[in-house]
Amino acid sequence: QVQLVESGGGLVQTGGSLTLSCAFSGGTFGDYAIGWFRQAPGKEREFVAAVDWSGDTAYYADSVKGRFTISRDNVKNTVSLQMNSLNVEDAAGYYCAADTSTIRLVGGPSANLELWGQGTLVTVSS
Repeated sequence: QVQLVESGGGLVQTGGSLTLSCAFSGGTFGDYAIGWFRQAPGKEREFVAAVDWSGDTAYYADSVKGRFTISRDNVKNTVSLQMNSLNVEDAAGYYCAADTSTIRLVGGPSANLELWGQGTLVTVSS
């Protein structure tokens, strides 16, 4: 059974940094593009970043470009999201998702994605 498990959330001050990790197990990691989504209370879930199966191509939401970096380790079967210059608007539950289609992961309705993790909470204090 394929599973995604997020870790690394926590409390950080405005301007600080945090690294989230998504651990993949139970399947062939290289078959999947992996992405991060976030959802704040009262708001819709939104795309944050994604990386294709090889790790060569990354995609970012405009709101995080230049501040967040996504990367994958195809040996350890993990995907990391390095978040810098955090602000209160970044506070949310962050969810890892996987799909065999990069196009679907980046541009499609997130509700249709194949796999989801349970999420990790990021809190940013002002």
